[in-house]
Amino acid sequence: MSFEPICKPSGPASVPPNLVNYESARASFSWDAARRELDGLPDGAGLNIAHEAVERHATGRRRDHIALRWLGRKGSQRDITYAEFGELTSRFANGLAELGVKAGDAVYVLAGRIPELYVTALGALKHRCVFCPLFSAFGPEPIRSRLSIGQGRVLVTTEALYQRKVAPIRDSLPHLEHVLIVAETDPPSAVPGTHDFGRLLAGVPDRYQISPTRPEDPALLHFTSGTTGTPKGAMHVHEAVVAHHTTGKLALDLHPDDIFWCTADPGWVTGTSYGIIAPLTNGVTSIIDEGDFDAERWYRVIEQQRVNVWYSAPTAIRLMMKLGEDVVRQHDLSSLRFLASVGEPLNPEAVVWSHRAFGTPFHDNWWQTETGGIMIANFASMEVRPGSMGRPLPGIDAAIVRRAASGAIEVIQDDESGELALRPGWPSMFRGYFGQPERYASCFADGWYLTGDLARRDPDGYFWFVGRKDDVIKTSGHLIGPFEVESILLEHRAVAEAGVIGKPDPQAYEIVKAFVALKADFAPTDELRRELLGFARTRLGAAVAPKEIEFVPKLPKTRSGKIMRRLLKARELGLPEGDISTLEEN
Repeated sequence: MSFEPICKPSGPASVPPNLVNYESARASFSWDAARRELDGLPDGAGLNIAHEAVERHATGRRRDHIALRWLGRKGSQRDITYAEFGELTSRFANGLAELGVKAGDAVYVLAGRIPELYVTALGALKHRCVFCPLFSAFGPEPIRSRLSIGQGRVLVTTEALYQRKVAPIRDSLPHLEHVLIVAETDPPSAVPGTHDFGRLLAGVPDRYQISPTRPEDPALLHFTSGTTGTPKGAMHVHEAVVAHHTTGKLALDLHPDDIFWCTADPGWVTGTSYGIIAPLTNGVTSIIDEGDFDAERWYRVIEQQRVNVWYSAPTAIRLMMKLGEDVVRQHDLSSLRFLASVGEPLNPEAVVWSHRAFGTPFHDNWWQTETGGIMIANFASMEVRPGSMGRPLPGIDAAIVRRAASGAIEVIQDDESGELALRPGWPSMFRGYFGQPERYASCFADGWYLTGDLARRDPDGYFWFVGRKDDVIKTSGHLIGPFEVESILLEHRAVAEAGVIGKPDPQAYEIVKAFVALKADFAPTDELRRELLGFARTRLGAAVAPKEIEFVPKLPKTRSGKIMRRLLKARELGLPEGDISTLEEN
C-alpha cells in the first residue's frame, strides 16, 4: 500500500525552519563553517563538549535560561538554569579530581532519568573523562560486560540499582575503583565501599577550568550489540559536538527559545546525543521526564510544558495509535511545531496517523550508534514521504552499494536494494571499537563506511529502509545482539543449545525469540519455559531477555557448527529457506 507525500506539514508557522532550501543548504555547507558556530575553549585551547553544551551558556547571555526541567515520577518539578547546571557540573568535575580520577578514565552511569545523570555526563566531559551511559533496565550480565570492556573506573548509580545489579558482580570488576551512590532517602544510607554523590559534590568548589582539549580526545563510549562475540564499544571524540549541534539545528529544527522533549533513555545513544548534548549546545530548554511511557501522561506533559519539538520512538507512536485520536483531542497540543522519530523504521501508517492526530507528522530519521548523530532525515521544510527515512544531511554523502565480483565496492542505481554506505569524515563518526581495531577496520572499504543496513534510494534522493544485513534485533528502539542472549541461556543447567532471532511485532517492531534445545535429562514443559524466561530476565534485564521461547529437538547449524539464525527466522515466518548447502547433515 502506497501513501501520498505530506507536502505541507501544518504545525505552528510562526518560526521559519532552520533549513529552508535543501539543495542550496547542501551546496553551501561545510563542516569547517559548522565548527565556527561553536565557541571553542578560551584562548584557543581546543574543543570540549561540556564547554559548548554548558559553560558558554552558563557564563553568557543565557545563564538564567532554563536548561533542564525535570519532572519527577510522582509529580515534583525542578528547574535547572544554565548557570546552576554550570556550577553542578563543575562540582562533579572537581569531585572526580578529588578522587584522583584522570582525563581519559571511563566514568559510567547506571540510573533512570534523574538530574544527577545529566550532571555526571557533562561533569565527566569537563574533566575530560570518557562518559559511558548504561541502560538502567539492564541486568547484571550486560552491566558487567560493558563495564569490563570499557574498563570503567567510576560508576554513578542509585542505591537500589547498586544493591540489585552491581554489588553481586563487583568482585569481577577490578577496574571499578569508585562507586558514587545517589541518595534515595534522607538522610542517605551508608553503603559500604561506596561514596555519597551529594556529599562529594557539597565538599568541592563550584568553579572548574576545563583543561586544553583536543578535538580528537575521546569523550563518549556507547555500546552496540553484534551478532557474535561481546558487545562493541563505539568510541566518539569531543569533535562530535559539531555534528550534535548542527543536526539538532537542521534535522530537529531546534530554535533557542524552544521547549524540547527527547523521550529516549540516556542509556542509549539517542538519549545522549539528543537528550543531553544537542539541545544544550543549541541553548534550548529540555524536558526530562522520570516517568515511564504512558500516552495520556505524555499528552499532559506536552500540553502543560508547551513542548515545541518532540523526538520519540516508533514503538511509542504505535502504542499511541492504538489508543486512538480521541485521547489526543482531549489535550491542547497546539504548541507542537516539529515531531521526529528514530530507533527503528516508522511505518507509513504511523506517519499519516500522526499528521491527522497532531496536525503535523512525525518526521522519521536514520542514524546509528556508530554515526553518533543523525545522517538522513525528513526536514521541516520538505515534503514527508511516509515510510522513507528522508534525505542525507548537508555534509553527509550517502549511497546504496554492493560488492562486485572483483571485491570492489560499487554504487548501484536508484530503486535497487543494497547496503547503505556513507563517506567518512563527519565529526561524530566513531573513531573505533574499544579494544577491537580489526572489527573497526572491517566496517570500511574503498572509501565508504558500510552501515550493515539494507536500503534503497529513489530517483528524488529519498532513502528507504529495507532491513538489517546481519542478525541484530531491533526491539522498541534498542539493538540486541543474539549472541549475548544465547550465552546467558546456555548458562542454565537445562539448555544444550540456544538460537535467538528477532520476530516481527506490530508494536515493538521486533521481539526477541529464543529457540532452545534441551539436555537429555530435561523435558520441554511449560514450567521449564517459564523458568528459562525468568532466568534470562533476571540476568539480562527486561529490555534484552527473550519474550518467547520455543523448544526444538536441535538447532540448524552449518557444517562448521555455526547456528543458522537466518534459517530459524525463515522457518518462523514461513519464508523460503534459501541456500542451505552449508547446513550440517541430519
